[in-house]
Parts: sequence; structure tokens; C-alpha cells
Amino acid sequence: MAKEFDLKKCIRDVPNFPKEGIIFKDLSTLLRNKVAFKKAVDRLVSKFKGKKIDFVVGVEARGFIFGAAMAYKLGAGFVPVRKKGKLPYKTRSITYSLEYGTDTLEVHEDAIDPGSRVLIVDDLLATGGTVRAVTDLIKQQNARIVGLAFLVELGFLHGKDKLKDYPVYSIIKY
Repeated sequence: MAKEFDLKKCIRDVPNFPKEGIIFKDLSTLLRNKVAFKKAVDRLVSKFKGKKIDFVVGVEARGFIFGAAMAYKLGAGFVPVRKKGKLPYKTRSITYSLEYGTDTLEVHEDAIDPGSRVLIVDDLLATGGTVRAVTDLIKQQNARIVGLAFLVELGFLHGKDKLKDYPVYSIIKY
């Protein structure tokens, strides 16, 4: 049996970014590798095949990359969740706390039909605050969240603790 492709080897660590003491997981090195990118998307999609996903929601900005590719492969629509002021039509919004203040995310008010089955995708799960806000925003649309998918999970930050109401799937764990 062939050994599974090691996606971790395709991620670059950048010490002290964006501030001292943080080791940033740079996914651009994985994205530029056509084999690694394909394997990453295929592995993420494999968990959700047959789950009848209506919409994949991608979280700004790198969640767009994986979310759009997954939506295509799952035969689902793609819905971007953006930072405040970036969407041109009427929106629903949610403001949430960050370690250093607050942020606001928005989705078009007509982006997701009530009762739809939704998969939320982002590149990385850290503290879980952003994705928790996205789940609350999607629930405002009366949709059913069938899962949360991440390429990378920083388990030592315990982001899953904020997401206990949902199945969480990640490929790479640190």
C-alpha cells in the first residue's frame, strides 16, 4: 500500500509573524504545489461526499480558496462570508470578539435558502472565534450546518471547544 502524501511537509513555518512569539503556518507553499493542493482539496471533499451539501460557505479570505474548490467538487453553490463593507447587496452581519478587539462578518441576506444543508470551510482553525461567529451568522439564515472543515487545526488553542455543536473535520493537526 502506498504511503499517504504528507501535506504537513508542504507548509512553511514563519517565526515571529504577525508578532513576536507566533509561528505562522504559511499555506502559500502548499497552494503553489499542484499535487499538494489537489490532495488537500480531495481529502477535505472525501469526508463530505454523499452528505447532500447545498452550499459551501467560505470564510474570508483563504476559506474562499478551499471552499470554492470543494463546492465545485461537491456540486454545491459557494457562498462567501466577508468582512464588513465588502459585499454589494443587502447583508446580515455579526460582530464578534477577537483577542485584540472586535470584527464584523457579513453574508448576503439571500445567499442561503432556509433549510439548506451548509458546510462551512476555512483554511485554519485556531481559537474558533471567527468560525463560531460564522455558524451564528448562518443559523440566522435558518440553514442546517452539516459540518465544519479546515485544512489545518491548531489543537493547542482548543478552537474545537467553541464548536461543540458541529462536526469538525481537519486534515492537518498541530
